[in-house]
Amino acid sequence: MGTGGYKIRNQGAIHFITFSVVEWIDVFTRPLYCDILLDSIRYCQSKKDLVLHGWCLMTNHIHLLAAAKQNNLSDILRDFKKYTSKQLLTAIENNAAESRKEWMMKIFTGQGHNNLRNENRQFWRQDNHPEECYSHWFTMQKLNYMHLNPVVAGIVSLPEHYRLSSAQDYFYEKKRGLLDIAFIS
Repeated sequence: MGTGGYKIRNQGAIHFITFSVVEWIDVFTRPLYCDILLDSIRYCQSKKDLVLHGWCLMTNHIHLLAAAKQNNLSDILRDFKKYTSKQLLTAIENNAAESRKEWMMKIFTGQGHNNLRNENRQFWRQDNHPEECYSHWFTMQKLNYMHLNPVVAGIVSLPEHYRLSSAQDYFYEKKRGLLDIAFIS
């Protein structure tokens, strides 16, 4: 961490970023919510020049190794969080099959009222703890950390068996994962 806290100072550098759901609510246990998030990443890749080097979506957070081609990475991430929070809150609210809806919406509303930056509800935690990948070793350490996340959580035995990450891209030469990756070698 540099002076002044966790901020993206070098907008063109690769950063390790984590977005967590408020109160660590396990939202991403439903395919619908995962699809909203992944579609939003794809949009940022195609329209906002987001470069994704690695990722892992867990039940209540997502890790990204990301950079920006030409745009400001901070702006891309801000827009991503704002858009996905609205889309996900709407999807949860309108999902008749969501058994946890009332409980989740109560937490999102309570968190929103406690945060002066929000009007009503808050989906993502305010912090995203960006860490600049200042060396190849540090970058690979973060990539391995995110890929091992589902193994440590006991979801899979091997990182490449977890569908919601870039591990398949890195472990299998011809198998493509769910998102386009700019490989780190």
